[in-house]
Amino acid sequence: MWSIEFSRDAVKALLRMPRDQAFRIRRRIDELARDPYNAPNVKKLTDHPGFRMRVGDWRVVYLLIEDRVVIHVIRIAPRGEAYE
Repeated sequence: MWSIEFSRDAVKALLRMPRDQAFRIRRRIDELARDPYNAPNVKKLTDHPGFRMRVGDWRVVYLLIEDRVVIHVIRIAPRGEAYE
């Protein structure tokens, strides 16, 4: 199982959103940690070395750091703001 690290912006986003939405996103990130290569609703970003996971109208942008077996969550934002 991969470990998960959150950026400061990702933590702030989770704390600001409604609790049920934060719980749903956190549950999907935990599922991603079990097998990040076969997770549903995940795509490789084209202009960025990371990936994005769709959770409803929210996007989770993250990097896979394979040598440390870490998923580094960079950003959690609504669909329109996630890629700015």
